[in-house]
Amino acid sequence: MTESSRPRKAGAFDIRLIISLLLGVYGVVLTVMGLAFTSDADREKAAGVNINLWAGIGLLVVTAMFVLWTVLRPLTVPQAAAEPAE
Repeated sequence: MTESSRPRKAGAFDIRLIISLLLGVYGVVLTVMGLAFTSDADREKAAGVNINLWAGIGLLVVTAMFVLWTVLRPLTVPQAAAEPAE
């Protein structure tokens, strides 16, 4: 395939990467809060569950799934849209 006929990928402009970045940041913050800054009183309020830790881990798993989805099934830009208008 020549350079002009090869399909172009969306790359950094893929919305799945933006969503995974946001979810990943929140996941890291919640995981750190759950591991280091949760008191026994906070756990008692949540029925004995460290909810920040579990929510953070869940968000990190969803982030990994979004990134895997993006890597395995990249979006391609249609050839007509990739060419500049004259």
